[in-house]
Amino acid sequence: MPLNPDQIERYARHIVLKEIGGPGQAKLRAASVLIIGVGGLGAPAALYLAAAGVGRLGLLDHDAVALSNLQRQILFRSSDVGRPKIDAAADALSDLNPDVALDVRLARLSAQNAEAQLADFDLILDGTDDFATRFAANAACHELAKPLISGAVGRWSGQIATFKSGLTKEGPVEARLPCYRCLVRDVPPDIETCEAVGVVGALTGVIGAMMALEAVKEITGAGESMAGRLMIYDGLSAEARTVSLPPDPECPVCG
Repeated sequence: MPLNPDQIERYARHIVLKEIGGPGQAKLRAASVLIIGVGGLGAPAALYLAAAGVGRLGLLDHDAVALSNLQRQILFRSSDVGRPKIDAAADALSDLNPDVALDVRLARLSAQNAEAQLADFDLILDGTDDFATRFAANAACHELAKPLISGAVGRWSGQIATFKSGLTKEGPVEARLPCYRCLVRDVPPDIETCEAVGVVGALTGVIGAMMALEAVKEITGAGESMAGRLMIYDGLSAEARTVSLPPDPECPVCG
């Protein structure tokens, strides 16, 4: 359906971009995106994707808002402490943009339910801090041929990558793209959680917003995909670098 006058005004700054325009905004409106983990990364990503006019936005999280979340999870307010994150997020996002259909799921993603949870979405964003969840999301995206945008943060640094191994698994070997397990083969023995080592709040906004930006690019076809590359951002030095990420022929998921 064509945009109504209010929607034309709401998305005007997208529509005038030659890389998006009316056709790109229509693609955003037709898209479905699932955000796994409505926390430090998922919160800003959800805000920007809702503002962008993504047609259906899924929020999957099992946790409740805690006071310690408010230092970085900007989707929530002090009055939300104790509420399920998906409920508080849904209220805020509906108020931001009632055009967006919200699909809220109070659940923890696992290897057993990942494919069922991800199956009816076009694009997946993973902002969790748990490797078992990350591995489950990656395996399901590879099997279902879904693009996966993954972000991570700790202390003052963060990283982001897009994985499309499932979309190239049937193609020639030389054209295949890596999955998350090509980057992280196994659970690191010396895991440093944000709870243990800390994280500067604004950094999660930087990486979360970048995840939303990459999602907009993937949906509209604007610019160059980050598939096959990893971007690392150092907040202390204000420097970023992008490195090539080739597929691992010994990868337990896509090798």
